[in-house]
Amino acid sequence: MNLTLSIAPLVSLLAGILILVVPRLLNYIVAIYLIVIGLLGLFGGGGQFHLK
Repeated sequence: MNLTLSIAPLVSLLAGILILVVPRLLNYIVAIYLIVIGLLGLFGGGGQFHLK
């Protein structure tokens, strides 16, 4: 059985939870999210891991 795990949805889920818990950190969370997604797009090849 193969399992494909994408990092982008996990990062966005974590960012959404953090924004709900600590709304004052919104600017930092959005900035970090954009940086992580950008780096994954450039270097991670889509940010997917294949688990067997």
